[in-house]
Amino acid sequence: MMDRIMVLCAYAVLLCFLGILIWHVPRLDLGGVVLITLLLAAADTVHAFRRRDRPESTSEKVR
Repeated sequence: MMDRIMVLCAYAVLLCFLGILIWHVPRLDLGGVVLITLLLAAADTVHAFRRRDRPESTSEKVR
């Protein structure tokens, strides 16, 4: 559960940072790069939520 919270916090921080960047530097090409970055990060976030083979705690060994 904690890893999902960390994933959401990391995505929120990235979203805020890139939002501030776009707000202060409103350029079309930069907007495209930010959009691609957010889409890739969203795909990684969805992948982290759908993983089922991860151990629930760090003390468990992965075989």
